[in-house]
Amino acid sequence: MPLTRSSIIKRIMFVSLILFIILIIVILAALAIGSTSTGIKPVYQAFFAHEDADAMTSAIILHLRLPRALLAALVGAALSLGGLVFQAILRNPLAEPYILGISGGSAIGAILGILMGMSRFPGVSLLSFTGGIIILFLIVIISSGHSILKKDSLLLAGVMVNSFCSAVIMFLISMTQDSRLHNIMFWLMGDLSLADINQTGILAAILFPCFILIFLLSNSMNILLLGKEMALTMGISVKAITLTLLITTSLMVSATVSNCGLVGFVGLVIPHILRLGLGSDHRVLVPACILGGGAYMVICDLMARTLPEQGEMPAGVITAMIGAPLFILLLKKSKA
Repeated sequence: MPLTRSSIIKRIMFVSLILFIILIIVILAALAIGSTSTGIKPVYQAFFAHEDADAMTSAIILHLRLPRALLAALVGAALSLGGLVFQAILRNPLAEPYILGISGGSAIGAILGILMGMSRFPGVSLLSFTGGIIILFLIVIISSGHSILKKDSLLLAGVMVNSFCSAVIMFLISMTQDSRLHNIMFWLMGDLSLADINQTGILAAILFPCFILIFLLSNSMNILLLGKEMALTMGISVKAITLTLLITTSLMVSATVSNCGLVGFVGLVIPHILRLGLGSDHRVLVPACILGGGAYMVICDLMARTLPEQGEMPAGVITAMIGAPLFILLLKKSKA
C-alpha cells in the first residue's frame, strides 16, 4: 500500500529529528573530548558562562574544535549525499562521489597550489575547486550527446579521467623533494586540522543550496530508478534531471575536497547503511544522508585526533579503514 503525502512528511520529520539529535550529541562530544580538557562543563562555560570559563580552554573549544566539528559535519553530509545521488544516477549501490574522477581533478589543483606556495585558503582551495570543475566539464564532453543518459557511459568516462588524474598526481608527487611533500601527502589523506570558522561558513553557503535542490529532486530520483522509459512516460525529463544532479553533486564534492582533501568511502558507507535501515525512498534518504553522514564524519574525525597517543592522523585514514572492508563485503554480495 503506497504511503500518503502526510505519512511521508511525518516519516521524513521523524527520521530527521532522530538523526539531528544524534548529530548534536556527536558534535558536543567532539567539543568536549580532547587533549586539554574532557567533559561537557567546559563546553557549557565556553558558550554560556564566560565569567567562569578558563580562557585557554574556551579558545580551544570555540576557535579550534567548533570549526573543525562543523566542517566535519558539512564534509560528511556532502560526501554522503553525493554518494546517494551517484548511486541513483548510475543505478549502482557501490558508486560513490569519487567514481567520476571529480576528486582527482580537485586533488591536482590543490597540489599545484601547494607547490606554488599558496595559502591553504583561499589559494589552494580555489585551485582545487577549479580543478574539480574542469574535470566535470571534461567528463560531460566525453559523454556528450544522448549517451550521457547511459550509466555505463558516465562510469567509463569517470574511470578513464580518474586514472589520468591519478597518474598526474603521482607525477607531481615524484617531482617534489622538499617539505611540501609531507603537506601534499597529508592533504591527500583527508585533513580537517586547519579548519577555521570563515572557511566553514563559505563551504556551508555553497552546500546548503545544493542540499535543498537535491531534496526537491528526490522524488525524481525515485522515478529514475524505475528506468528511462518509465521516467519518460511519467513526464520526467531524464536528461535534464541527470545533468542537474550530476552538476550539483560535482559542485558539492569539488567544494568539499577543496577544503579538506580526499576523504574516501563516506559516500559508500552511509547511503548503503541508511538504505538498508530506511528503505529506498530518496525523499527520506536525502535528509537522512545529510544528517547521518555529518554525524559519521564528526565521529571519524574525533577518532582521528584522539586515537594516536601523540599528534593526530588524517580523518581519511579512519574513513578508509572502516569503508574499505565494507566495500569488499558489498562487492562479494553483489557477485553472489
